[in-house]
Amino acid sequence: QVQLVESGGGLVQAGESLRLSCAASGSIFSIDAMGWYRQAPGKQRELVAGITRGGRTSYADSVKGRFTISRDNAKNTVYLQMNSLNAEDTAVYYCNADIMTSWASKEYNYWGQGTQVTVSS
Repeated sequence: QVQLVESGGGLVQAGESLRLSCAASGSIFSIDAMGWYRQAPGKQRELVAGITRGGRTSYADSVKGRFTISRDNAKNTVYLQMNSLNAEDTAVYYCNADIMTSWASKEYNYWGQGTQVTVSS
């Protein structure tokens, strides 16, 4: 019923910027926290940034000062602005959200399909 679709990934050069978007659709009553994770080949998935419904944010130490997470609740969309990208940022980026599908349902965690970000040196 619920789908998260990422967009904006691609190939960029070191030092450049990229903006990722993730839109939630389907049977959505409300969305609580949202976040971005990333996973490089052979490595564990890690939390990059998170944001509450009210806009409070948190970041992994490796991206603080370079990445900015934001959301548009009216569009059920979360964004990740990535600046000063380097080769270590290369990974598949996944969006994540805690969503209720109805007023009586429990909150479930959902994942997008992922979008590839490749930073060339």
